[in-house]
Parts: sequence; structure tokens; C-alpha cells
Amino acid sequence: MKLSLSARLSLRTVALGYLFALLLLPLLVILWRTFERGVGAFIDSISTPAAISAFQLSMLIVVVVVPINVVFGVVTALALVRGRFPGRNLVQGVVDLPFATSPVVVGVALILLWGAGGWFGGLEKLGLQVIFGLPGMVIATIFVTLPFVVREVEPVLVEIGDDQEQAAATLGASAWQSFWRITLPAIRWGLTYGVVLTVARALGEFGAVIMVSSALPGESLTLTLLVHGRYINDHNTFGAYSAATLLMGIALLTLVSMTLLERRRDAK
Repeated sequence: MKLSLSARLSLRTVALGYLFALLLLPLLVILWRTFERGVGAFIDSISTPAAISAFQLSMLIVVVVVPINVVFGVVTALALVRGRFPGRNLVQGVVDLPFATSPVVVGVALILLWGAGGWFGGLEKLGLQVIFGLPGMVIATIFVTLPFVVREVEPVLVEIGDDQEQAAATLGASAWQSFWRITLPAIRWGLTYGVVLTVARALGEFGAVIMVSSALPGESLTLTLLVHGRYINDHNTFGAYSAATLLMGIALLTLVSMTLLERRRDAK
């Protein structure tokens, strides 16, 4: 059924109004509250020792989480697409579990496992503190970002098939040579998208991280926790808006990077 011009305009107006009310308006309010005192005040707010350490810790978590999820994601995607094994559907469900599980529940589960009274709580006696430290925050972030690389690489592997890999094997290529020279170049764009999404989610994760963090500046305070602490605990709304704007700027850079990569892929 073909819609009339007035109906199409009405639908577009409703859609744009919805996006403006839920997305653009809150962002504009944050930007206005951030820069109402000037750019200098914003820079001073995000250059405090607590803000710098929070930024560094967030970047450190990203640096640790992304390579782990890249390796796990590619291996898991290869196993799900190329392999036929008992429990394959169960693995598919486990991969999607972070999408269906509240991050707060993830944090509670990690406390039950790695806390003082948990199954692996004895590690603290050996000097390894997982909960309320960096290891717990990394584990929580790995869990919530686990599906992205898998779900971006998996459809690409299905599309390219394994004909070229089998041909390379008949010519004497090892499994590693086939992966490095055939499979990896073919999945590079899907892998790139998965990495970008992983970075974005790792930077913005809050629910799981706050459960396993002490939120102490310089120890286990990320940018998202800095926003929460400034707004709720310190009642420093301007500092919270400034930290949120910094996070928003990083997210915008991630979105721009993803757009440029997509255009580059389409150009090829």
C-alpha cells in the first residue's frame, strides 16, 4: 500500500519528534549545562586528578578487554559456523546471555563467585583481590561485551563459506596459514565492527562495574562511575555533566570511526 504525501510527512514528523525528545533534547541539555560556564571550566573539570585517573582506568579496561574478546569471539564464531558438535545450541545461547541478563545481576554473580565468601574467594589470601579491584571490573566488562565480536563475525563466515579454505588445504596450506591469509582478510570488516561495538560498550558500562568496584579515585573509578559519584554523592552537577560530555565525545568519535569504516568498505 502506497502512502500519501501527507501520511509520509506525518510519519516522518512523529519519528523525528520521538528521536528529538528521547535523544537529541537530553544531549543538548547536557551540552548546555556543561559549557554554560565556559570551555575553561569544562577543561578544568575533566583535568582533575580523579577525572584523569578515571579516564586512564577506562582506557586500560578497554585495552585489556578488546584483545581478549577478539580472540574469544573469532574462535567461537569459527566453532559455531565451521563446527558441528554436541551442545552447539547451548553455546549459541550462552553467547547471547549478556543481552538478556541485567548487568547488575552479572555484578552480583561475580561477587558470589569471587567475593570473600565465594567459590574463588580464597584468592584474596594469596594477594589477588578480584572484587572491588581492577580484575573484577575487567571480568565484568568482558562478560557484558562478549557477544559483539561473535555476532559480527559469524554472519560473515557464513557468507564467505569454506571453499577457499578447503582449496588452500588441498594445496598444502596449514590451518594457521589458511586462517591468516584467507579467513582473516575476509572477516576483517565484521571483526572491525565488533571491535568498535566492544569499545563503545566497555567505555559506557555501568551496572556490572559499579557492583564490583570500590569507586575509589585512582584505584577503581571509571568515567561512568565518576559521573555517578559526582552527581549522586558529591552533588557536583557541573562536574557530572562535564564527565558525561567527555564520555559522549568518545562515543561520538567511535560512531564516526564506524561510519568511516562502513563507507570505506562500501567503496571497495
